[in-house]
Amino acid sequence: MARDVYVANISFEATEDDLRNLFSVSGTVKSVRLLNDPRTGLFRGTAFVQMANAAEAKDAIVTLDGALLINRVISVTEALPKKPRESTADPEQNKPRRKSSTESRRKPAGKGPRK
Repeated sequence: MARDVYVANISFEATEDDLRNLFSVSGTVKSVRLLNDPRTGLFRGTAFVQMANAAEAKDAIVTLDGALLINRVISVTEALPKKPRESTADPEQNKPRRKSSTESRRKPAGKGPRK
């Protein structure tokens, strides 16, 4: 059964092939997934590497945690299970609260000179 490891502090110059080559010393690399920031699309410096089995994943963690990859010391740990997202079943709950008509007309206290 394939196992994922989480890799952090990766150089922004690193590619999937760089990670694949590094992790191949511990066994068969099934896939490499570089993580990008959802807003900017830029590489975040983290990745998931899927190893062929649990023994190879454990070997990769022991062997490669603290290894140097393109002038950066990487951190390799066991990937945690994905957390379920919160349900958005109630769309009213996620809407921002509208100001009442009196709130929008009211002047903030303590601003400017008093009359």
